Amino acid sequence: METTARTLGSTVTVERDGHVLMIGLNRPDKRNAFDLDMLADLSTAYGLLEADDDLRCGVLFAHGDHFTGGLDMVDVGPVVVSGESPYPEGGRDPWRLDGTWSTPIVAAAQGWVMTLGIELLLAADIRIAARDARFSQLEIRRGIYPFGGATVRFTREAGWGNAMRWMLTGDEFDAAEAHRIGIVQEVADDGEHALARAVSIARSIAEKSAPLGVKTTLASAHNALTNGDEVAFQQLVPDISRLFTSSDGAEGIRSFVERRDAVFTGT
Repeated sequence: METTARTLGSTVTVERDGHVLMIGLNRPDKRNAFDLDMLADLSTAYGLLEADDDLRCGVLFAHGDHFTGGLDMVDVGPVVVSGESPYPEGGRDPWRLDGTWSTPIVAAAQGWVMTLGIELLLAADIRIAARDARFSQLEIRRGIYPFGGATVRFTREAGWGNAMRWMLTGDEFDAAEAHRIGIVQEVADDGEHALARAVSIARSIAEKSAPLGVKTTLASAHNALTNGDEVAFQQLVPDISRLFTSSDGAEGIRSFVERRDAVFTGT
């Protein structure tokens, strides 16, 4: 596996491990609270993930003891009020509120997972939490409300009552509760194991799953959410016809007949 690592600015690390892009929040002395630089750096990392066809999955994690303490409102607040975008050219919205995405993300969280941290998880496709993770959607206690997608995704993932229980109070909840209501899919012993599990899942997607099939699966699911079930149903047969006639479709059939793992190229 080819592995290269670098830091975007001083707040986000990226490490390319074969077809997987590791994206690390890297402001541990501030509990990974997001200032403008960190928003821009994470946006750039997500732009790279989505633009490079050789990347088949991303892993979002955090350096240090905490996933994120939330937003540095003193630094970011004026930009939010002005309506300006904090994202650079070529970057993508890390909360995935800027249109269709085609590359899956697996997220691993530990320690504090506050406000927009929950929304970062909800924007990911698969989420793993360490047992020590502590969650709070506490914007309501700061005179504002969740504006990174939780009002839509929290209710969708956890159900109306569960979402409102936590969004309308700002109360803290633990990893067991996050797992119960569907905010995370698995709970690991600690942050190290949570990250290892996230990487394992990402590698399984990147190395064993057909890239065109992954992108089509995501597109179909998002089509249903955006346009409704009937519209998504109408696209199923055209999609499968296209996949069957692709090179990876032919390879998938050959590997089945030959009883071996498929080697996909994304074509």
